[in-house]
Amino acid sequence: MARGGDLHWGWLAVTAAAMFAMEVAKNAWGDVIDFDSGTDLAVRPEDRTDFSGGKRVLVDQLLSRGQTWAIAFGFGGVGVALGVWLVLARAPEALWLGVVGLALGWSYHGPPLRLCYRGLGELDVALCYGPLLVLATTVVQTNRYEAGAVWLALPLGLFTAAFLLCNEFPDRRADAPAGKRNLVVRLGLRGASRLLVGVYVLGFAWLALLPAFGLPRLVWLGLAPAPLAGWVCWQVWRAPDGFWRVAPVQPMALLVFVLYAALAAVGTLWG
Repeated sequence: MARGGDLHWGWLAVTAAAMFAMEVAKNAWGDVIDFDSGTDLAVRPEDRTDFSGGKRVLVDQLLSRGQTWAIAFGFGGVGVALGVWLVLARAPEALWLGVVGLALGWSYHGPPLRLCYRGLGELDVALCYGPLLVLATTVVQTNRYEAGAVWLALPLGLFTAAFLLCNEFPDRRADAPAGKRNLVVRLGLRGASRLLVGVYVLGFAWLALLPAFGLPRLVWLGLAPAPLAGWVCWQVWRAPDGFWRVAPVQPMALLVFVLYAALAAVGTLWG
């Protein structure tokens, strides 16, 4: 859309604000649900990191349950209101994307699906933070669906899911007794380590194929964080039961998808 000179900054700001509000809401209601299940309470001090173990506002008594629910519903209401505004005033075509996004956002933690407790949370994240997010933004900007946006967003979703996988390793001992059977719990440490490698390989392999779908070759700038992803995989593989205590694997996994998003976007524009 930006390549065609059609970028509307005001609507982009509204879209970003709506997504930010829903992200705050999701984190808030997720913290309550994980607290009630007992998983956040069971995380051992040596396994606490800045990226795993929940936001811990209830565990550390920074907020009450009522206050946390108020944040969830307050920001959720703002996000829904902004989404309705976008649909009515700018892009009616985005309605079903907003409905699906809201359903998947709630269902990551919330009943009845509780996807992250059933080994489907990683797929939820890959969809929401990749194709769904980028496609919704594109539709708001252009009032049409563009396949290229989906192809470009698939690696982003995979790399974000890989970041989530890295964050699930420190919580495994707390998640399993609480019934939170994410993929690290289901597959075990070694199996989840193999899956992490597979997710990164699939993401970068798909990126290598993007010019075949009409994107410029400069999109390959997004391959730059591949060595960093390899380092993440190596650290997780060699010490799956404690890599977070000795190496900054989680922030590096975060950097992989941030760099991909930035560099692939720059390459697409320049191309």
